[in-house]
Amino acid sequence: MDFIKTTEQESNYNHLENMSVKDLIKNINKEDQTVPKAIEKALPEIELLIEQIVLKLKSGGRLFYIGAGTSGRLGILDASECPPTFGVSPDVVIGIIAGGDTAIRKAVEFSEDSKNQGWEDLKSYAISKKDIVVGIAASGTTPYVISVLETCKLNNIITGSISCNLNSPLSKTAQYPIDVVVGPEFVTGSSRMKAGTAQKLVLNMISTATMIRLGHIKGNKMIDMQLSNIKLFNRGVSMIMTDLNINEDEAKELLSKYKNVRLAIKKYNND
Repeated sequence: MDFIKTTEQESNYNHLENMSVKDLIKNINKEDQTVPKAIEKALPEIELLIEQIVLKLKSGGRLFYIGAGTSGRLGILDASECPPTFGVSPDVVIGIIAGGDTAIRKAVEFSEDSKNQGWEDLKSYAISKKDIVVGIAASGTTPYVISVLETCKLNNIITGSISCNLNSPLSKTAQYPIDVVVGPEFVTGSSRMKAGTAQKLVLNMISTATMIRLGHIKGNKMIDMQLSNIKLFNRGVSMIMTDLNINEDEAKELLSKYKNVRLAIKKYNND
């Protein structure tokens, strides 16, 4: 099948500047509702990639997300939320963006066009075949990302990808590609919209399912979460009360002492 860059196709809407706010948000919402359906079609591919990620992390490897622009920022966002949510080290899931940390807030011109910098960025983390790398690019044509996956393949590093165009160069390069074809954007070519939403939802699936399989959730609770604010401390107290059938004061004392829900429950049960 030929590669068709649907992310760049003409919007289904025109004369946007003449629409009322009500019509603008109604039509954006209408387009957004197509995203979950597009993801549903890619669930088998998402499953395959997650299974590989779980295997690598169980063996002491790391998960790297690498991308440019919106895609890179979404990877960094997902990676940065894993430590507070699941209690893992920041070294377990790592997000890399073309142009470095500056590009998180401000576009770095032509950084996504480099065919060498991506591998250099990975090398700074002592990347090895124990790890797994997921390239993220809405178009599936970003040189920075494609070249990374090509070099990973030469170094026996397993790769996956998230793209919003079918049969893109990136998808053909990755061993475990995910294609979520969301079609034309509301604003022509603005892949921060439906494509960005699709990538965020897929990343949610990847990190959440992986961490559940690695044992960082008990029942449906974030038992390993970092207690970084009062809200999370109180949530932890509630979890301990429910699990151990004790009162609030006892739960607060346990959590204050051990600083971790899992550890508090374990110590209580062992005493």
